[in-house]
Amino acid sequence: MKLNPALQRLPVYQPGRPIEEVARELNLAPESIIKLASNENPFGPSPLALAALQKSLAGLSLYPDGNAFYLKRKLAAKLGVETSHLILGNGSNEIIEFLGHALLEPGADVVVSQYCFAVYPIVTQLFGANLITVPAVNHGHDLPAMLRAITPQTRVLFVTNPNNPTGTLAPRETVIAFVNQVPDHVTLVMDEAYLEFLPDPLQLAPLVQSGARPNLVLLRTFSKIYGLAGLRVGYGIAHPDLITALEKIRQPFNLNLAAQTAALAALEDDDHVRRTRQNNFEGLDLYERAFREWGIEYVPSAANFILVRVGEGQRVFAALQQQGVIVRPMGGYQLPEWIRISIGTPAENHRCLAVLKSVLGVVQR
Repeated sequence: MKLNPALQRLPVYQPGRPIEEVARELNLAPESIIKLASNENPFGPSPLALAALQKSLAGLSLYPDGNAFYLKRKLAAKLGVETSHLILGNGSNEIIEFLGHALLEPGADVVVSQYCFAVYPIVTQLFGANLITVPAVNHGHDLPAMLRAITPQTRVLFVTNPNNPTGTLAPRETVIAFVNQVPDHVTLVMDEAYLEFLPDPLQLAPLVQSGARPNLVLLRTFSKIYGLAGLRVGYGIAHPDLITALEKIRQPFNLNLAAQTAALAALEDDDHVRRTRQNNFEGLDLYERAFREWGIEYVPSAANFILVRVGEGQRVFAALQQQGVIVRPMGGYQLPEWIRISIGTPAENHRCLAVLKSVLGVVQR
């Protein structure tokens, strides 16, 4: 069997470890483990989504709506765009791959920031394009430098704001200037997976709706603040011409019935969103105060996780896991001295800090 030779060099995305796997490996009771590794909603799915799912189960023998008519219509109304500006994906990761199919080829350039989301380099390499990585500033995007890195061959520029895995947020005025300066031949993909955690987010969708920036693509997800990571619902907002091209790539029925039903209901659950956002503010404050008291370095975060420097990140990750606390080691992101901790419930946050303090041997100052 002759495989595509590019696969030999293609890295594999490493997800956070599931609770069941860690429980089996360490012979721990699953209910004793807390997972703070994958930036999931600590309160679980939207209650309205769960109720809607229960009612939809009898329809699982039928194919879902291949165009997700009702979900698109509700999303468009909420975002102030037309349904022709929307494409839905099996997670926003699938839409990143759609963009690769539509825009990338050997010889094309893709510009990313250091410490970018791991899927961008994977998709770039998958389609034989060249990756241009711009050094980070204070673990965040250097947007002016990313503009300077654009070449005549650049097809895509990826920016995650707030950034994963560092949690950094680019200044509003800098982002506005940056969006308006990206050349027309470059598709600017603004990944906004964590946008809903911001108290006053910059809204770029009007630039898409008005047609002012036809090269702008926004990515969003139901995995984070809506708590639907297990159903994989993401969406893109872009010019209708690009959406038409992406729809040619999208597989039929890529968004299953359960995913459509839950996402539709979750859009109505403002209480769940508010509760999650408030818990996140309080959790970030708790971790930041603890790290300042301990005298250890961390990156101030605008997302639902925090990056902290612990020395040997893999060792600390393993030691925490032995005690039933799963976090994310950052060696794969060229940050071997760091771990990333997702914000959990208040009880989970306090337990994580207590175990981490013990593992690090912190002496209170």
